[in-house]
Amino acid sequence: MQNAFLIASKNYSEKQAGIMFFVFGMSQFLFQTPAGYLMDFSHKKTLLLGSAALGTTILTLITAAFAADGGDNLGFMIFIKFLQGGVTALIPPGLNSITQGIVGTVGMTSQVAKNEMMNHLGTAIIVLSGSLIAFFTYPNIGLLFIVSPIACLGTIYYLCQIKSGDIDHDAARGLEKTSKTDLRPDTPYFPPSLDNPNATSFVAPSTRSEQRETTPLELLKDPKLLVFIFICFTFHLSNGTVLPLVMQTLALENGRVGILMSGFCIIVAQVFMVMSASICGKYSVIHGRKTLFLIGISSVPLRCAILSFLLTFGQSSFRDVIILSTQILDGVGAGFFGTMYVLVTSDISGGTGRFSLTLGLTTAAMSIGGTVSGYLGQALAGDIGYQPAFVILGGMSLIPAFLYFFFMPETLSEKNKPLDEIAERGEEIY
Repeated sequence: MQNAFLIASKNYSEKQAGIMFFVFGMSQFLFQTPAGYLMDFSHKKTLLLGSAALGTTILTLITAAFAADGGDNLGFMIFIKFLQGGVTALIPPGLNSITQGIVGTVGMTSQVAKNEMMNHLGTAIIVLSGSLIAFFTYPNIGLLFIVSPIACLGTIYYLCQIKSGDIDHDAARGLEKTSKTDLRPDTPYFPPSLDNPNATSFVAPSTRSEQRETTPLELLKDPKLLVFIFICFTFHLSNGTVLPLVMQTLALENGRVGILMSGFCIIVAQVFMVMSASICGKYSVIHGRKTLFLIGISSVPLRCAILSFLLTFGQSSFRDVIILSTQILDGVGAGFFGTMYVLVTSDISGGTGRFSLTLGLTTAAMSIGGTVSGYLGQALAGDIGYQPAFVILGGMSLIPAFLYFFFMPETLSEKNKPLDEIAERGEEIY
């Protein structure tokens, strides 16, 4: 919601906001791969992730407190966004390597889906709280960012519940298929809690082989990875700016109510992302990754076509409600993509010992795509209008769908399928 805050409350222009988040995305791009490399070899993953959460919270509060009207201190704000981009680069590889270190690649499908469901549900609650605060404090809506430190405290508290012995660092980096915290690949995972703090403390008899991790150069020779990196880039190049443009459309034309509606844009999308993540967790291990990934990618051109059509009509409450409802498609697109890209990355990097590095590469592609998209979208909206901008973005969104359909194979291996599902089909695991 920072874009809406800066434009509606601090009188930033679309281009000024675009420049700030261009720098933020470029910083993420620069630091994402090194962050993944660090997570592959660090045994302090929870500490790094907690520090990143605290750092980005502090920098968010600085943005809210010190952004000057009309962008008079734009240089300082750009510097803050550069720092914030670097700090947040640690979050995706940190979160997902901890997850894989606990459940192994065999358990990733189910657990990543659960993680994404809780991520989107939490985001919806936080945005709803912030939107209501903004509605009642308009036009001085900076107080909405109080939700950030509250969420940060919860993050750090629950990270502290994860003990060092809960994470198998070989499994976390993708060197092993299973985590030593599970007796068998199909053993249910019960996370540690205050009532059951030793839930994952048991260790299976060691049958693990000494494996050598793949070098970064060898990793980059994998054609599947290179195609997937480009798909991640083109998807976010077309999709990254659509939500901010929708939020701005509603916020600029409706004042106080528009700020609330722009918040509901995120809430509607997040609710449907919860459902999308659940579908991915249930069906991607049965039907594979490709079909679900294509459904997510294909929702973007449809969404842009609907938005461009709606903006040919004059402003009205009915039109704005329909625009808001298109966020259902955002929930499908981003919800499927957000879950499936982690799973596909895990599939591709299995056995390499470079899961976090690979995730850093794919996330870096997403960051640079979203960054360019953010500036491109704001520039298009400012120069030629919002309706033509959606037409152009919709055309661009056909590229990743074409690439994934024709050039990306199915990545789910038999070893990563649950034992009961394979047994039903009468197939061997190894």
